[in-house]
Amino acid sequence: MLATSDAAAEAAERTLVITRVFDAPRALVWQAWTDPDQMVRWMGPRGFCSKVLRMDARIGGSYHFYMRGPNNDDHWQVGVYREITPPERLSYTYAWADAQGRPTRPETVLTLILEEQGKQDQSDSVSSAVRLGHRARPPSRRMGSSLDRLSEYLAA
Repeated sequence: MLATSDAAAEAAERTLVITRVFDAPRALVWQAWTDPDQMVRWMGPRGFCSKVLRMDARIGGSYHFYMRGPNNDDHWQVGVYREITPPERLSYTYAWADAQGRPTRPETVLTLILEEQGKQDQSDSVSSAVRLGHRARPPSRRMGSSLDRLSEYLAA
């Protein structure tokens, strides 16, 4: 059994926080995350193409995304929306899946917080190796690359 301080330390160890500043109004950034037509323009690392198979952006609603990599490698993601507070907070589960939408890896929770000055935090409960990989530069096949693409999309 973990003591409270041990549990808090473990939670902090498994939390990834990415902060980005976008040169765009918060409402526009929110739309890029919640409108499937916009999301496919930036979702996924550089060199990937994406498709939203299902996106029911409401509390309890689910999504199923598809990405194809430059080597024709396919990646599917599924999850359920837990919290939606436009245009400031979006929280949902996330798991890699097969083509039928069955999770193939453990589920994590991602929380997007948009502040008026453009701050974006994403918390993801992951291992330290995955956390370090997401922070890696250049951001190949990682969340950083997707956020770079989002920044470029918003600038256009």
